Amino acid sequence: MSNLLPDQLRLMAESFPNETAFLNVANDFSMTFAEWDQASNRMARWLVAQGLQKSDRVAIHVPPEEPERFLVTYTAIHKAGLAAVPISTRLVARELGYVLEHSGATIAFSGTSTLPIILEAAKGAPELRTIVTTAKTESPLAVSWETATDPDDSPCQIPVGNTDLADVMYTSGTTGRPKGVVVRHGNVAMMPNGVPNWSGKGWFHSSPMFTFAGIASNYNPMKLGLTLMYLPKFDVDKWYNTVEQLKPSAVFLVPAMAELLIASPRFDSADLTSIMMCSLGSAPLAPATFDRLRNRLPKAIVSNSWGMTEAGPAYCHMPTEEHAKRVGSVGRPVPPTEVRIIDEEGNVLPPRNIGQLTVRNPGREREYFRDPEATANSWKDGWLHTGDMAEVDEDGYLYLRGRMKDMIIRGGNNVYSSDVESVLYEHPAIREAAVAGVAHKVLGEDIGAWIVLKDGATATVEELTSFCAERLSDYKVPRAWQFVSELPRNPTGKVVKADLPGRS
Repeated sequence: MSNLLPDQLRLMAESFPNETAFLNVANDFSMTFAEWDQASNRMARWLVAQGLQKSDRVAIHVPPEEPERFLVTYTAIHKAGLAAVPISTRLVARELGYVLEHSGATIAFSGTSTLPIILEAAKGAPELRTIVTTAKTESPLAVSWETATDPDDSPCQIPVGNTDLADVMYTSGTTGRPKGVVVRHGNVAMMPNGVPNWSGKGWFHSSPMFTFAGIASNYNPMKLGLTLMYLPKFDVDKWYNTVEQLKPSAVFLVPAMAELLIASPRFDSADLTSIMMCSLGSAPLAPATFDRLRNRLPKAIVSNSWGMTEAGPAYCHMPTEEHAKRVGSVGRPVPPTEVRIIDEEGNVLPPRNIGQLTVRNPGREREYFRDPEATANSWKDGWLHTGDMAEVDEDGYLYLRGRMKDMIIRGGNNVYSSDVESVLYEHPAIREAAVAGVAHKVLGEDIGAWIVLKDGATATVEELTSFCAERLSDYKVPRAWQFVSELPRNPTGKVVKADLPGRS
C-alpha cells in the first residue's frame, strides 16, 4: 500500500464515502470524505494544467475562517506532485513577501480577508504569477476559487517518491527571518495509512491550520476513524459547548488553551466524559496544569508531547502508569528517534543534568530550504541541535526546561524561566504567567514576571513574592513584576517574550 498522504483520503473515500470527514463547529459546515476527495482531485488537475513541475512550490495563505479551503488545497497540492508552503496569516506584508520570494512559490491560494496583504507582499515575489482567491478584485494576478478547478473529479496523482518535496514549513520567525523546513514524502507522515474502524467520533482542535499541529490534524484523525472537528478561533465557552454537545473522543490543546480552560468557571462542572484522549503540545506545560487536567479526565489518556518541525515525525510517549512518577516529563522517545543532552562544548551529559536537547531521527532527517549554512549550524553529525534546554532521567524520560534563550543568568546563577513559571501557575489567582530576564546594572540580568490574573481574582506583588520565596531558591524569585491583561503570543500559542511590555 502506498503511503502518500492523499492515499489515506482515497482509502476513506472508497470505504466511507458518505461519512463526515470534516466539521467546522463555528458555522456547522461539513464535508464528507467523497466530497473532500473529489474537490481535491478537481483542483489537482487544474494545478497540473498550469504547467508546474514536480516539487514546485504552491503557497497556502488561507484565513482561519475558511478551513475547508485549506484542507482541499493542501491535499490537491500533493496529488499534483507539488510542494505545499503553508504560511501564517499573521505575517505582515514584508514578512509574507520574504516567504513567498524565498520559497519560489509560483501560485498562492488566499481568501477574502487575506487577499489585500498577499497582493502587497506579491510585489516582492517576482516568481508568483497567480493568486487564487475568494475575494472580488481587479488584480491581474488573481483568479477566482471557482476557476481553479477541473470538471474531472476522478482519481488524480502525479507519481512522487520518498525524496520528493511534500512541504516547506516556515518557522514563526520570532527571532530573525523565518526558515523553511524541508519535508519530503518519505518523512511527512507520523502514522501509517490504513482503513480504520470507523467510530464517527471526533478529533477536536483549534490550532491554526498552517502550523505543525494543524497540519498533523488533517490526516491523523481519519487514520484513527475520527471526524476532524475544527474551531477556527479558540474560545473557551465555544470549546466547552462543542465538547458537551458533539462529544469528541480526542482533543488537542496547546498549553495556553489549557490554562484558559482551567481558569474558566466551567472547568469543574462541564461534561467532559466523552474525552478519551487529550494531547497537549507546542510549548512547555506547567506540571500543575497537567495534573489538574489529568485529575479532571481520569478515564482519558492525557499526554504532554514534544515536537518540532525540524525534528520530523519524532515522538515521545508517556505510559499512563508512569505519570505520577515522572511529573513534568513528556515521555521517552519512540524508536527510531534518539535524544541526548549536551553541554556548551558538545559533550554528552549524564542523567539529571540540564543542557541542550539534541535529536536524531535516522532515515527521516530534515533540512532548511535554500539555506545550507543554517542547515549546517542546526544539524551536526546527524543530530539536530534544537535550542531547547532539557534533561533526561536514568530511564531515558525527557524533561523540557525551556528554550536556551529563556535561561536567565542572574549574578552568575542560571535560572530557567520554566522553573519559575511552573511555580507561578500553582498560585490560585494566576491565569497566565511569563518569566524572562530584565536588564540589571549590577547583576547583568534579573528575574521579571508578567502576570495575567483570573477574572475577579486579586494578588499583590508582596503576596506573589512571598509565594515564590517559599518554593524557590532566593535567586530564582522574581523581583520585577508586571500585571497585564494578556501575553503576546505567536500563531502556535507560544509566548513571544521579546514583545513582553516594558522588557529592555
